[in-house]
Amino acid sequence: MYLWFKLLHVFFVIAWFAGLFYLPRLFVNMAMVQPGSVEYQRLLLMAEKLMRFMTPLGILAFIAGMVIPFVNQWWGMGWVHTKVTLGVILLGYHGFCWKLLQDFQDGRNRYSHRWYRVFNELPVVILAMALYLVIFKPF
Repeated sequence: MYLWFKLLHVFFVIAWFAGLFYLPRLFVNMAMVQPGSVEYQRLLLMAEKLMRFMTPLGILAFIAGMVIPFVNQWWGMGWVHTKVTLGVILLGYHGFCWKLLQDFQDGRNRYSHRWYRVFNELPVVILAMALYLVIFKPF
């Protein structure tokens, strides 16, 4: 059973992260163009569709990831608690992306394209930390 849940978790994480990496890049571009322009509307449509695509993937990644520690009796290990915390942080990041998308939809963006470039790097850092925890199981 473990390998099936691991396969599902890795698959959903890869697909979800594709969206987590790309959606803020769309925000960078939207912050650089005039709201209401044809380019803005095209980018906004892309962002909306990407959000609808990646949301179920994130939920499924989290569910599959939560099952694995129970299947392997790893729940008492500290690295698992830290990894779950990172997963919750990523869900929060996803939720904040949803809020930012709503702001773009309503013409209320208040951040610069530079801010979005930095914001876009957060999932990379969290991914690196999660991979470290899974591979080395340090505590």
